[in-house]
Amino acid sequence: MGTPPTSPLPARIPPAERGATHIADRVVTKIAARAAREALAAQPGGTPRGSGPGGAAAPHAAVTVHHDIARVRVSLELDYPSDLAASCAAVRRQVVRRVEECAGMAVPEVDIDIEHLHSAYTRSASARDRKLR
Repeated sequence: MGTPPTSPLPARIPPAERGATHIADRVVTKIAARAAREALAAQPGGTPRGSGPGGAAAPHAAVTVHHDIARVRVSLELDYPSDLAASCAAVRRQVVRRVEECAGMAVPEVDIDIEHLHSAYTRSASARDRKLR
């Protein structure tokens, strides 16, 4: 009796040839919006909660993905007076970093729309209006 015949082991397939991973646009959108919230919370006067600074609405994002490139548009509500350029730059940096880190996509541009500016006067007036209702 001899040794049983052995079957050859299958060759290892390189990871790049095993399949593909597709990350949906809506997932990248959520990553970008969360990154914008993180950046605003880190700014002076920012809040770590889900809403934006000073009671502003949370940032919203829209993303277009083509291959491994994501183009991002973020809508923000910011406090005024504040350094708007610094806030936008911080949001851009954080969105690029987090999308590259979490989704592995290049982000060549992050467009920012400032939808509303909130001043201390408008915050106190809106709070006063809510109390009267």
